[in-house]
Amino acid sequence: MPPFLEIAIMRILAIGLRVGGLMSFAPFIGSSSIPVRVKALLTIAVTALLYPICPVPPATLTIMGLTQFALSEAILGLGMGLCLQFIFEGALLAGQVAGFQFSFSLVNVIDPQSSVDTPVLSVFHQSVVLLLFLHMNVHHWLLRGMVKSFEYVPVGSAAIGLPLVHELFRDAGALWLVGVQIATPLLLSTLLIDVAVGFLSKASPQMPAILLSIPMKGLAGYAILAITIGLWPVFFEKQFALALGWSERMLRLAH
Repeated sequence: MPPFLEIAIMRILAIGLRVGGLMSFAPFIGSSSIPVRVKALLTIAVTALLYPICPVPPATLTIMGLTQFALSEAILGLGMGLCLQFIFEGALLAGQVAGFQFSFSLVNVIDPQSSVDTPVLSVFHQSVVLLLFLHMNVHHWLLRGMVKSFEYVPVGSAAIGLPLVHELFRDAGALWLVGVQIATPLLLSTLLIDVAVGFLSKASPQMPAILLSIPMKGLAGYAILAITIGLWPVFFEKQFALALGWSERMLRLAH
């Protein structure tokens, strides 16, 4: 095989694997509601656009070299997509926790993002976060980050080690933090109602206080949810910025 053809194959393979990994797990772009053919065409288009600006990798076409080369590029793209996906999963977790307090634990619908049977409040949370994601043009920043990744980590030079894996697991912890921060106002309000109903039941056993707790928790929960949604743009703007920062740290660790 001519040397220039080997270089072209290595370059296309590396760019396609990194872009394909991002397309598989990135929010909105990696959604299962988008047809696979559309994702494939988008991956090919982005690869073709990036091909002229990426540096030439060393031509090491051995079996072990190709295996390590392909895995490192794919994992790097997957990690970049997962960093932002963790924020969406945190919103999903918050919706599941709040759904139990709203008595929505048995009301499930098919999530259009993952095609999984999901509590209705979780789908609502993810839909609002997706609208904020698109409104803030975070998907544009994600694609810009993909372009910059080839400057941080040139084609074929990605090194996947324990520091990068540790960083990815540390970033995954934000899933729980985001979920707790979103659900905390609802949990506190419903907890106060439960405590108040408990005192009323002890003070007046004849009063059907427990029957009143369900509509009270629902009304209070909807009121708190309506108030907190107004604060979500500022909150998620910071979270998206943090997630993009996690991607940058991963790239530096892979260099």
